[in-house]
Amino acid sequence: MPSVLQLTLILLASGVAGVVIFRYFGLPPILGYLAIGVLIGPHALALANDSATVKYLAEFGVVFLMFSIGLEFNLHKLRAMRSIVFGLGGSQVILTMLLAVPASLLMNWIYPISWQAAIALGGALAMSSTAIVTKLISDRSEIETDHGRNIIGILLFQDLAVVFLLILLPSLGKNPGDLFLALTAASIKIAVALVLIFVIGQTLMSRWFSLVAKLRSQELFMLNLLLIVLGMAGLTEHFGLSLALGAFLAGMLIAETPYRHQVEEDVKPFRDVLLGLFFITVGMLLDFEVIYQQWVLVLLLLVGPLIFKFGLIALLSRAFGSSPGISIRTGLCLAQAGEFGFVLLNQIDGLDLIDPALSQAVLAAMLLSMFGAPFLIQYSDRIAMRFSSNEWLLQSLALTRVAAKSVRTENHVVICGFGRSGQSLARMLDQEKIPYIALDMDPDRVKEAAGAGDNVVYGDASRENYLVAAGLARAKAVVITYADTPATLRVLHQVERLRPGMTILVRTKDDADLAKLQAAGATEVVPELIEGSLMMASHVLLMMGVPMRKVVRRITSAREARYSLLRGYFRGSADDAESKESWRLHPVTLLPESASIGKTLDELHLENEGVSVQAVRRKVGGSDYVKLELTPDLRLQANDILVLSGNSEATDLAESKLL
Repeated sequence: MPSVLQLTLILLASGVAGVVIFRYFGLPPILGYLAIGVLIGPHALALANDSATVKYLAEFGVVFLMFSIGLEFNLHKLRAMRSIVFGLGGSQVILTMLLAVPASLLMNWIYPISWQAAIALGGALAMSSTAIVTKLISDRSEIETDHGRNIIGILLFQDLAVVFLLILLPSLGKNPGDLFLALTAASIKIAVALVLIFVIGQTLMSRWFSLVAKLRSQELFMLNLLLIVLGMAGLTEHFGLSLALGAFLAGMLIAETPYRHQVEEDVKPFRDVLLGLFFITVGMLLDFEVIYQQWVLVLLLLVGPLIFKFGLIALLSRAFGSSPGISIRTGLCLAQAGEFGFVLLNQIDGLDLIDPALSQAVLAAMLLSMFGAPFLIQYSDRIAMRFSSNEWLLQSLALTRVAAKSVRTENHVVICGFGRSGQSLARMLDQEKIPYIALDMDPDRVKEAAGAGDNVVYGDASRENYLVAAGLARAKAVVITYADTPATLRVLHQVERLRPGMTILVRTKDDADLAKLQAAGATEVVPELIEGSLMMASHVLLMMGVPMRKVVRRITSAREARYSLLRGYFRGSADDAESKESWRLHPVTLLPESASIGKTLDELHLENEGVSVQAVRRKVGGSDYVKLELTPDLRLQANDILVLSGNSEATDLAESKLL
């Protein structure tokens, strides 16, 4: 049996390996933790045992997860989404638990199940994976879509329902006559806790954090945070409730203070590491012998709940006003089991409500459903299109609205994302009489901006049909304002495939992903961090007495050195003569009969024309273009795309020389 140190090293090493492998394939880390747990568990390689110490450490992962969820729960958020959270989400959880009772009667011929056990299992099966689903739909830029809001609302209620279920489940083991009394007591406890939070605790917590923050000690701030989280968890455990409930209440207390965001960042490392340990221990519970002996039952418990949850959530979404396509997507994304289902299942086992063999079969089915979740979400669009008769019509109408906005527009700018950066850019383009069309996925933002006269439409810029409808073939430039690198890369891939050599400007927070974005086709990447530092430098120089003209010259030189492709303004149809003399970008596609074919960049002497070559793209492997390294001996081929930088006259002469 390994020592505590050896066990810790095994868990850390295996956790790192699992996350690296699953990250490499673009899958959520939670699946890596589960897979590693299965592999090193006592029922596989037996490198680690499911000891009480490991279980107790893993429970702290759930504590910090519940604390993080508590930080997300505030009255403003719940009020804004109340119909989805309490209506749609509440219906899903309650109906799943109630319908689990008659469904359990069908299994009595295999394992006897009481109605208390059926409700408990229904509560576990009602949960979906917040960690997996939010990560995947965020990567797909679907958080602000209609089905994304349904998903987040249902997940919020599921997380909130866990608090009540953690109190309810111990009551199910009591006599039926005492059950009502236990539930009443649980409800009173929750009500009292909420009153303490919003009436007394909020004021005390805010004052206490203010006192700690005034001492300006990061170490003291962290110690205070850990004391509050673990202290509240220990307090609720002392009164017969769960550790997770106390952590949740602590999160709600801090959520109403000005220090919420700082606390969220500070607690994240603890939460992620300990939660990873929790998922590893869950994977260690899987017994392959039980699956082998009861594969029919495991398959039934896998397929049955998946179909049932998908159907129930889809029907409820439809009943709450969603279209068939949105309802199908919502159901597919939430059909899998969730991490809190494992928490509840562990509590069910501790109360001896169900047979251990049945518990193992349920655990195996839940794990398999979570492994299948990424694939269901990935193909949710295709499935919705296949089974929703009017989904094509709705998509066609949306594309028609986009095309109607852009049909009479050419030499325009396609803005992907209409947040603050996109709106600021749109105002500048309007002032210069340069046409644009913006695509955004937030229906509320699109409605308000379009009502105010902005040329913005609802659409997903990462999809080919929306880019085509936005007039990409006639556009002069594409601007991607997303802060999320994966979402930006998807748009870059589509634009490069449809319009190789297109001028694409990308906004990013910093230059961490600069090389990756440029390799994907970005003409220029504009990091906000660098722009902020330039503006800071300009203000400092002015305050130190440096003349304005000299400051402007310094900042302009710095920008030209950093942004080699932005030496001037992109010319539009309404530009004046002065702007036409300024530097511009101009892509040139070499024809098979072009005079420059077979020559190197050094032999062309384009610099004599006042032009520099900023990029060369070449078709490799079918229709994909890659950016080549600019070297003097780079020999040009037919269909190469050269991006030239210079004024209008110089680039026109260089184009004639190349062709």
